[in-house]
Amino acid sequence: MKETLLVLVAAHFIADFLLQPDWLQQRKERLWANLLHSAMVGGISYLFLQQWAAWGFPALLSVSHLAIDAIKQRCPDTWRTFCLDQFAHLASTVLILFFCGSFGWVYAFEGIGLEWMVLVAGFAATVYGAGFLVGKVAGQLQEENALAEKINGLKNGGKLIGQLERTLIFLLVLLGQPAGIGFLVAAKSILRFGEAKDDQQLAEYVLIGTLLSFGLAIAAAALTQHLFKSI
Repeated sequence: MKETLLVLVAAHFIADFLLQPDWLQQRKERLWANLLHSAMVGGISYLFLQQWAAWGFPALLSVSHLAIDAIKQRCPDTWRTFCLDQFAHLASTVLILFFCGSFGWVYAFEGIGLEWMVLVAGFAATVYGAGFLVGKVAGQLQEENALAEKINGLKNGGKLIGQLERTLIFLLVLLGQPAGIGFLVAAKSILRFGEAKDDQQLAEYVLIGTLLSFGLAIAAAALTQHLFKSI
């Protein structure tokens, strides 16, 4: 069932990060938005599994995703809530797979395209999933230290920079050129840290965000590479 679990985790990351636009995420407190997103999770899981008679299994995943997201909406919007939400989704996927597999409602993956699913899901987790977590941490730091007025730049500029740097890290790791990450760090240091050199509070904020973004991207890309090679 290892391959089946990989397929389901890939479907989750792609649906949760890559295929969940900002306008949908911002409306998750509305029932229709949660229903649409949960149906997307179940639908992508069904398509990826390629077990056309096992429609009840992705339906259970969809219901589970809906329930967990509904609980999340009643919790503080922090990085801890984000991490617990992702853990709950993955744990529920494992439990549902074990339960349905025991009754023969789902079986070992025999479809095609698993390598591409892992790559795309790894990209989604590296670039977008890590970005969500970095954004939660950065938002909390801004609120606790009243940094909003000090951060003057393009609208969503920091978010786009983070996505681009994590994309480059993902490609460098998968191409077997991790040394290139060092040049990326140096380039960002020259371009970004100069603006904060006279403000220790802002400098620490930028450093925390950068290290967290790079660290998560390297870890996610390395895990993606390992899984891809093990298939």
